[in-house]
Amino acid sequence: MSTRLSQLFVRTLREDPSDAEVTSHRLLVRAGYIRRQAPGIFAWLPLGLRVKAKIEAIIRDEMTAAGAQEVHFPALLPREPYEATGRWTEYGEGMFRLQDRKDTDYLLAPTHEEAFTLLVKDLYSSYKDLPLTLFQIQDKYRDEARPRAGLLRGREFTMKDAYSFDSSDAGLDASYQLQRDAYERIFAKLGLSYVIVKADAGAMGGSKSEEFLHPMEAGEDTFVRSAGGYAANVEAFTTIVPDEIALEGLAEATLLDPHDTPTIATLVEHLNATQPRDAGEWTASETLKNVIVALTHLDGTREIIALGLPGDRDVDMKRVEVAFYPAEVEAAGEADFAKNPLLVKGYIGPQVLGSESESGIRYYVDPRVVSGSSWVTGANEDGVHVRDLVMGRDFAADGVYEIAQVREGDPAPDGSGPIETARGMEIGHVFQLGRKFADALGLKVLDENGKQVTVTMGSYGIGVTRILAVIAESNNDDKGLIWPDNVAPFDVHVVATGKDAVVYEVAEELVSALEGARLDVLFDDRPKVSPGVKFGDAELLGVPQIVVVGRSAGEGIVELWDRRTGERTPVPVAEAVAALTTR
Repeated sequence: MSTRLSQLFVRTLREDPSDAEVTSHRLLVRAGYIRRQAPGIFAWLPLGLRVKAKIEAIIRDEMTAAGAQEVHFPALLPREPYEATGRWTEYGEGMFRLQDRKDTDYLLAPTHEEAFTLLVKDLYSSYKDLPLTLFQIQDKYRDEARPRAGLLRGREFTMKDAYSFDSSDAGLDASYQLQRDAYERIFAKLGLSYVIVKADAGAMGGSKSEEFLHPMEAGEDTFVRSAGGYAANVEAFTTIVPDEIALEGLAEATLLDPHDTPTIATLVEHLNATQPRDAGEWTASETLKNVIVALTHLDGTREIIALGLPGDRDVDMKRVEVAFYPAEVEAAGEADFAKNPLLVKGYIGPQVLGSESESGIRYYVDPRVVSGSSWVTGANEDGVHVRDLVMGRDFAADGVYEIAQVREGDPAPDGSGPIETARGMEIGHVFQLGRKFADALGLKVLDENGKQVTVTMGSYGIGVTRILAVIAESNNDDKGLIWPDNVAPFDVHVVATGKDAVVYEVAEELVSALEGARLDVLFDDRPKVSPGVKFGDAELLGVPQIVVVGRSAGEGIVELWDRRTGERTPVPVAEAVAALTTR
């Protein structure tokens, strides 16, 4: 089959779109694959739909091979199931909500766990019906506060979501592994390198969660890995906790003379100048930094809490968001400090913190702040610090959370050595959901003994449109896109150049021969467009195999142009089809 460029609905652009932040966004718009409609919302043009369909076909093949069956749900769903699971509230402002003419609440689905669960509940009632895995490829909607990077983070996106249903935990383990293996095959076929990392389950819940991350500088996720094989998203990374220290015999807390040291750096400098000791110089790791953040809960109430961590570390707000989900998290503002006069900026100490303290401000610490550990920290007076303040003796915490930034060289929790950090983009995520949604929605089946048991579920997601952007991000040069063969919009791009009639005659014959060989052909048949523009469009569009029919056509010669290598090879017209089909 062939498509003539003179008739194709496409308009290439020479200038980058002003809002493009990453290469994939820039090139997909310039090459006429997508077109912006609103922030985070794009129209799909014929070229983009061709690539998208090929990615979906690969996913469908592997889902089917893994035993999953395809269904399709509406994007518009009623409120009640999401109310039952608590997610109508938990999603907060991230969910698109609307009402019909009768003021009935609906939503545009961000995910479909509830719909899948209720469908199986409606039709199945016995363990004999299980295991079952269903999947769909469908658009999702999330009201991203800051949609960015084109298709990499949008408000509307296409996703493959699959759900497994089993009557036992052992069955869930088997279903989970089948889907995990299918993901590895999918990404191998798409030519995407990936790292499987331990991940935080977040709003999904469940006992096990793994992300497939494609390493790339434009990625939104930071992950860590060790030479010994450990890999995790930073949100799931766990600190090796120091041993607790006996409280007996520890030095008593001592106030330091007032001094203008509002930062950790100035405090350490002051300590080394005024508090010499046999153990060597003071370091920031021996200071206790206390950071105030504000939580906005689902009911709209605002609460400030305090986070304590070693002074050589910064708070990782993304990890804090995971720790205190579903509350929204932000740094405390001046108004928050004004309402809490016990908090002296630059000199906050844990003595006035904690739910049982005078301030009533909940206090949470990093895992390194163990019982018996001694710290230099604020004394809650302007210019005053205290040394040898001991956790478990002089102050207490309401809990322990992973709140500090992870650094290169930190030890992996499994003992496999120091970690390194890297950036990546999530391209797939697999969860063992367990019984969270089945419990909430009453999905039970009769077991072998005739007793009702709650079904256990797995959830498996792949971002289809994100993957398309990731492939574009990873396959391009300074001229344009370079698609892998199996997702390219066409197999061959035939470019006829010049004004001689013989050029177009030879090109037409070649296109017919390529169609006969069952190749999908894009034919640049535009008669009044210069060779330079045609070549520029061919480079921008990114079909990996190009055939140039030009001045040598009358001599029976065409040029094969490999877009991946840049190599151009003259071949007889009679041999062109064979050369293209054997590459």
